[in-house]
Amino acid sequence: MDTAATAPPGTGAEGATAVTTGRTRPLTRAAALRHPRADPYWLALALFAAFTALSVCRYRRMATMSWDLGIFEQAIRAYAHFQAPIADLKGPGANILGDHFSPITALLGPVYRLFPGPVTLLVAQAALFAVSAVPVTRVAARLLGRGRGLAIGIAYGVSWGIQRAVDFDFHEICFAVPLIAFSLEAVIRRRWYAAMLWAVPLAFVKEDMGATVAAIGAVIWLRARRDGERGPRVAPLAVALMGFGVLVSALALGVVIPGFNGAGSYDYWDKVGSGGPQTGTIPFGTALRTLLWILLPTTGLLALRSPLLLAAVPTLGWRFVSHDDHYWGTDWHYSAVLMPIVLLALVDALDRSRDSARPWLASYARQLPAAVCGAALALSSAMPLYELTRSATYEKPAQVGAVERLLDRIPDGATVEANVGPISRLTSRCRVLWVGATQGIQPDYIALQEPPERTARQVVEYAGQLHPGTRYTAIGSTSGYFVLKRG
Repeated sequence: MDTAATAPPGTGAEGATAVTTGRTRPLTRAAALRHPRADPYWLALALFAAFTALSVCRYRRMATMSWDLGIFEQAIRAYAHFQAPIADLKGPGANILGDHFSPITALLGPVYRLFPGPVTLLVAQAALFAVSAVPVTRVAARLLGRGRGLAIGIAYGVSWGIQRAVDFDFHEICFAVPLIAFSLEAVIRRRWYAAMLWAVPLAFVKEDMGATVAAIGAVIWLRARRDGERGPRVAPLAVALMGFGVLVSALALGVVIPGFNGAGSYDYWDKVGSGGPQTGTIPFGTALRTLLWILLPTTGLLALRSPLLLAAVPTLGWRFVSHDDHYWGTDWHYSAVLMPIVLLALVDALDRSRDSARPWLASYARQLPAAVCGAALALSSAMPLYELTRSATYEKPAQVGAVERLLDRIPDGATVEANVGPISRLTSRCRVLWVGATQGIQPDYIALQEPPERTARQVVEYAGQLHPGTRYTAIGSTSGYFVLKRG
């Protein structure tokens, strides 16, 4: 049994003073830092350090996975200068609100103004993911005791869904993860108004998050009905929250996004309709495997006993209904928003099950926090955080320096057509367009990362195909990177 669960006030997880000779005195600073109440914050700090190291080291090695980091930097750079969030990588003059409804990213504008560059986005994302561990660890320790609370917090912080998201450059869902965590913590603690206030901003993270807001409203409605006198007052507000979430998503999908993209439609409908380019159907085995990854190593399936799991239904729903196989599996960042849901559902289920009249269930609940923590740590040997144990992770390869010097030959303010490799080194100081999608604009420079066998002559010929009648000459190449100048 955890001592924090039975200690008297002032000495356990909830106390803030020490007991001496019948009197209480404030904890010294050193003692306060060792106090159980500090555990969630020390864990979050450790996670922040690990997530930041992983992201920044990958950036230093030029191991960017996609164009997303560049797209978000373009939008946030515009917000930082009080301009419309134009992301030229999505098309010249494209307003990012016409692609996804993510106005919450504007909150990073002031930070980016002070510290311009893609690393700012990576560090901010690391901080948001790390902060989300605070409510998970805090409520777990409150209900289950210090030891089990820490085990749950560690299991959450190094969960595979969070690690995959940290490894995937930058994405707006980094805002959703802590909001969900704080909201569901408040649900578990029956702080209904706080739960609703934390849920409301989710609707401005991405257009699909409105459905998650509605799901959280449904969870609050279900739980608040049994809350004595407060239930009748909370229930109408929970219903209003459901309506708010649905309304914001509907407006985003039907009005805001079509209005900003100029096409008058939502470009991602073809990923769920039969008429789009992706027309596959998710295999049953793939869906089952993804569900097991979400529920088994993270919760031992016990989360199925908690109604909080309803909050995961919208995200799982759109992913499995989609015909795009990128959404079905466990890669990328798509499962990050599910991690606070399933871990907090586990905490709720553990609190319900540990005193069960069924001995096997009570015993299983008592042992499960250590088991899920062990599973998360064991799985980390094959996950991104394991890279922090390799010395090569912290080294900047010599060829990266050569590539950076090559890209530095492109002057600030130039218009550049580029593919994934060079993007993250250019978007903070140039107007960057996606290769083959300049819509008639003749860029000043073309910067490409190409296979090793590609020659400069072939790249120049490719530039001629992209821009017939415009002459480009190679001004340098190294390690598969090429820079071409117009004229």
